[in-house]
Amino acid sequence: MAGHATGTTIQGVEILAETRTQTDYDAVVVGAGFGGIYMLYKLREELGLSVRVFDKASGVGGTWHWNRYPGAMSDSHAHVYCYSFDKELLQEWDIPTRYVKQPQVLKYLEHVVERHDLAKDIQLNTGMTGASFDEDRGVWQIRLDTGENVTARFLVTALGLLSHRNIPDFPGLGSFTGETYHTGAWPEGVDLTGKRVGIIGTGSTGIQVITDIAPIVGHLTVFQRSPQYSVPAANGPVAPEEAARIKGDYDRIWAGVRESIVAFDVEESTVPAMSVSAEERRRVFQDAWDRGNGFRYMFGTFCDIASDEQANEEAAAFVRSKIAEIVEDPETARKLTPTDLYAKRPLCDSGYFQQFNRDNVELVHLRENPLEEIVPSGIRTADGVTHELDVLIYATGFDAVDGAYKVLDLRGRGGKAMSEHWGSGPTSYLGIATHDFPNLFMVLGPNGPFTNLPPSIEVQVEWITGLIAEAVEPGGTIEAAKDAEDDWGRTCHEIAHMTVFPKADSWIFGANIPGKPNVVTFYLAGMASYLGVLDDVAGDQYRGFEIRTPATTG
Repeated sequence: MAGHATGTTIQGVEILAETRTQTDYDAVVVGAGFGGIYMLYKLREELGLSVRVFDKASGVGGTWHWNRYPGAMSDSHAHVYCYSFDKELLQEWDIPTRYVKQPQVLKYLEHVVERHDLAKDIQLNTGMTGASFDEDRGVWQIRLDTGENVTARFLVTALGLLSHRNIPDFPGLGSFTGETYHTGAWPEGVDLTGKRVGIIGTGSTGIQVITDIAPIVGHLTVFQRSPQYSVPAANGPVAPEEAARIKGDYDRIWAGVRESIVAFDVEESTVPAMSVSAEERRRVFQDAWDRGNGFRYMFGTFCDIASDEQANEEAAAFVRSKIAEIVEDPETARKLTPTDLYAKRPLCDSGYFQQFNRDNVELVHLRENPLEEIVPSGIRTADGVTHELDVLIYATGFDAVDGAYKVLDLRGRGGKAMSEHWGSGPTSYLGIATHDFPNLFMVLGPNGPFTNLPPSIEVQVEWITGLIAEAVEPGGTIEAAKDAEDDWGRTCHEIAHMTVFPKADSWIFGANIPGKPNVVTFYLAGMASYLGVLDDVAGDQYRGFEIRTPATTG
């Protein structure tokens, strides 16, 4: 039972974890990925709270536990796709390649759990089905899919931005008699060698799968819904001397990450695209193409690609020219070439467009030749052709940001359901808290920063820890004020519409889910700006939060 005390001091406040109302735990954290692991560490080690982490998976890792599909890889540089808080581990952990693949990320997270003895407070194979806030007692009553019910003062959701799988309601869905997989729940032991494989979806995940499996399958049919702008990843080994340089320069690197827009170790441009000659623009784009990384291409070439349509068109035109150079068949190249704005999450690949030069790879553009029906033997398209398949892969993405919340019965003050609160689209204050849900904190909640995720996760977890420190007084609660949440939503909307991103159909705004409100779900001003807001709010006695003492709670 929770109810111990510590003498820990945070921001000059002595923290007492003793509670008047007994609970099973001081805090429950849902999710054992990057966010949940660090949240457990901070609450337990720094605040001295009793914490339990629940995850429905059979192992830790979150996204990197489930997404074991062929070619799964982070497109953030390896040396900043990790935690910064453990400086000794930064020096000890190898940096073998520029990017880390799924097994490497999972191994890293498992090591962090073991290194800090966190597993004893993590309960796997246990999902949360719902939670209700008991206003009289000031505690969360949490229901688990094992039939257990537990109570906690604080509830932290670290559910992940991309965790609730999306499979569109295609005609004939479920009728295919071959092997069927979704990339977000890839089982071990799948062998695609020599098989006829169809894949629906060419986003970041689809591009990775296609590039990885094309050389080994018998035939690959790619069902493309939207052509993509993608640049090379330029993955490869990191020389020992380069790894040593990175490790010796980590203080500057992490400072730079937090002072940047996208939280990559990439020098972000301050030069407008149209301020230089056409020749210079092409040279800069070519240099970024050769060096690799989608975020470098969008933010490291010129400063206004994400905000000015003319600059954006210049960047897009260069990628189109590269597709024409790489893809040998003109008709296939045409189908692969996007014509809209370069205004989705920046993508990179390890030879995606080259795969369409293989004799065993076929492209079906569903905008021109729609999917008519999934049939027992494969997929029939509008031209009457049945594409015979042994394996069907759904690389159809996720119901992003709030999708993982929709399947939970979360209820705050007065029994108000989160589904009702977010009926017109997900909202939050600072991407961390939401009105009428006291002592509920979200890691990567709606309208949080759009960046390389581990640095954003660290920033939010550390800030939530400080916020909880303000409410550890027995019986106290913290929640976002309604006007603060509304103002933050308006701020995120205004900033987003200073960019080109809302002008493209993208999962960033929920456009991949039929019927989902098309709303802004990210703070697009960047990491440095977001940190400035957090510092300002904390420095002003956590402005925008209603902090209630036991006498006023309820």
